[in-house]
Amino acid sequence: MNTPESTAVPSAPDAEKHAVRTAVIARQLDQIAPGTARVQTVPVPTDRDGEQRLATWVVLGDALGGPVKADRDAHRAARGLLLRMFPAADWTRPQLYDAITGALAVDTPVMPEELRR
Repeated sequence: MNTPESTAVPSAPDAEKHAVRTAVIARQLDQIAPGTARVQTVPVPTDRDGEQRLATWVVLGDALGGPVKADRDAHRAARGLLLRMFPAADWTRPQLYDAITGALAVDTPVMPEELRR
């Protein structure tokens, strides 16, 4: 007798939800700062008036990896959008969101292959 096992393949409704969510976030990012395809956030410890705080550096990028020109409010809005859409993410670590794939991942620095030898 065959025993049913769960697989890693998402169900069709889950895949459709992901596609819709990805499209909504991409559309909203494009409204915030036209051309945005990637959002990188980096927490930065700061010292204001003797009090330690955690600020966040936000970089908006296009599909080719170039910077997107945007003002401070646009950067703040893009970060706020991601905070609302991914409340369970660990925002104390650097994160990279790809609006094309809908993937949010911890942004770890990687050494180029040529330097590893």
